[in-house]
Amino acid sequence: MRAIALPVMAFIGLFAAHVSAGALSARDHPILGSWRMTTADGSCSETYRFRSDGTVFVTSGEEVAEIEYEISSTASAKGFYRWAQRLVKDNGKKDCAGKVSQSGEVVTWFVQFDPSRERMIVCKAESTQACFGPLRRVHGSDS
Repeated sequence: MRAIALPVMAFIGLFAAHVSAGALSARDHPILGSWRMTTADGSCSETYRFRSDGTVFVTSGEEVAEIEYEISSTASAKGFYRWAQRLVKDNGKKDCAGKVSQSGEVVTWFVQFDPSRERMIVCKAESTQACFGPLRRVHGSDS
């Protein structure tokens, strides 16, 4: 799992208020379901299971984590959905990048889907300059 520090601490309070108010994800959002990415050498896989209750179950390398999330209901003019997340639970083991995540971490990502909505990239900003992926939709999984 990747982590980027947020410069604005006020966001943490705003995000927590949204999460506790239940304003999370639309039930028909294209992010719902399972997504998988495997490293180029095939040595590690990450799987994200986005649920309609606003939680994501993540496995990445040895890491197992649960995240609360909120995602914009529509894409921006640049074609990105804003994804804010807070790490709720983590087993303390290394992810595919060799990092150990800490519970409570708050991160914002920007997601862009391909036209078929079968692949997505996850970026640090509304730009394709710093992204990971693509993640591919895993069919036959629950949301």
